[in-house]
Amino acid sequence: MTTTHFFLLITILLHSCHSLTGADDFVRSIDRSLLGLNKEEKVSHLKFYWHDIVSGKNPTSIEVIAATNKINTTTFFGLTRMLDNPLTLGPNLSSKLVGRAQGFYSSTSQTEADLLMAMNFAFVDGKYNGSSITVLGRNPIFNKVREMPVIGGSGFFRFARGYVQLNTYSVNLKTNDAIVEYNVYVIHY
Repeated sequence: MTTTHFFLLITILLHSCHSLTGADDFVRSIDRSLLGLNKEEKVSHLKFYWHDIVSGKNPTSIEVIAATNKINTTTFFGLTRMLDNPLTLGPNLSSKLVGRAQGFYSSTSQTEADLLMAMNFAFVDGKYNGSSITVLGRNPIFNKVREMPVIGGSGFFRFARGYVQLNTYSVNLKTNDAIVEYNVYVIHY
């Protein structure tokens, strides 16, 4: 093989690799209207109740990682629960179901009762059916009012951003079941 053939072969291989990776097509600008971003932004307020049911035969929140008692027994540091909690219009579980909170929460502090919460509010009612709002943040559960950011959404809430204010409506100290009022303020298209 001659030097010319060798360089020709290398050039062809490099060009083929470049074409296969699509390096030129990785990022491109598109028209905002193709994504519905040519519409005016809306600000919506949603209010519902989150039911964290950890007791009984059909809990909606289950422990997937236990807290280690060696570190801290008062904050349950490390405890992680997976959840599929009902979201209702009123504080009673028998109120109209508008969606489900699906995600997890973990105890993240060794000195305070703080949770890291990551969940999607998956809506099942009316024009919001199939849409979701995603929340990720810190929840210091003993504060009267807490705030967490809205980091995104889908469907009706595509490109969502905003915040959630929550406060505890009730806690059953025997079962640890809780009802929390959520007020969601979200900007979307």
